[in-house]
Amino acid sequence: MTAPATPAVEIRPLDPLKDAELIHPWVTHPKAAFWMMQDAKLQDVERAYMEIAAHPHHDAFIGLVDGEPAFLMERYDPAEVELVGLYEPQPGDVGMHFLVAPTDTPVHGFTRLVITAVMRELFADPATARVVVEPDVRNKAVHALNEAVGFVPERAIQKPEKEALLSFCTRAQFETAAGARI
Repeated sequence: MTAPATPAVEIRPLDPLKDAELIHPWVTHPKAAFWMMQDAKLQDVERAYMEIAAHPHHDAFIGLVDGEPAFLMERYDPAEVELVGLYEPQPGDVGMHFLVAPTDTPVHGFTRLVITAVMRELFADPATARVVVEPDVRNKAVHALNEAVGFVPERAIQKPEKEALLSFCTRAQFETAAGARI
């Protein structure tokens, strides 16, 4: 008997003009409520990701699993975007958001595979010392996923759009949670 193959995960830069149509149904899906784009039109999504593409401290990516687009990932400098003035940034801090594409046929463990791939991608950069996240305090599912890959919640913070749970994950915490060195 052979073990099931581990899915191949690739991460590529998001092209706002080419990928807006792909991600529009993802970010407006009811399960993406915490993405806060429920009522966004295609042009709104395109515009939002054009702004990210033009920003020197914010990037967006499409994640492919076995060659199929499956998730959205954002990387940002929390000293410049999202968390300015809300915590004391440290050298090597990198902010992250991720969103798994909605599906009618969920696969057990898929979201854990995605967040692990996202964290591996972020820590592949030797300059990344710690990943910072700020999900909505009500998003219990993502808190559990974050903790599963090594995040430790620090405190609730008030952002303009939400009350968020500020959490951190060092390289060592991720390696311990992932069970392997990066």
